[in-house]
Amino acid sequence: MHITLTPMRRDDGLILSRRGDVLTINGLDYDFAPLPEGAILPRDAVDCVWLASDVTREGGQLRLTLILPHGADAPPEAVFPAPLLLTADGPVTLPGSAHAKETADAQN
Repeated sequence: MHITLTPMRRDDGLILSRRGDVLTINGLDYDFAPLPEGAILPRDAVDCVWLASDVTREGGQLRLTLILPHGADAPPEAVFPAPLLLTADGPVTLPGSAHAKETADAQN
C-alpha cells in the first residue's frame, strides 16, 4: 500500500493501521480489497474526511493520499512528509508523531 501524505494544520489526531487491503483510520475500517487492478475508487465514494484523493490499484498496490494533521510547532518531517510504503500489517507510524520520535531516538 502506497500512501502519500498531505500535511494540514489541525489539532485532531490520526491513528492508522493496516491489515492486508484494509486500512483502519481512527478506529474505522476501510476495506479496499474489492478494488480491482487498474480501477479508480473516487474520493467522494468513500465516507472518510482523512482521504484526500481517489483510491487506485496499480501493479497490485493500493495508492491513496491521506491528510496528515500536525500542530503549530510540527517538526519538518510532519510538514514535508515522505510517502509511506506499507508492506507489513500492523500499526502505522506517521512522520512527526511522538512514536516516530521515540523510535528514531531509540535507534540512535
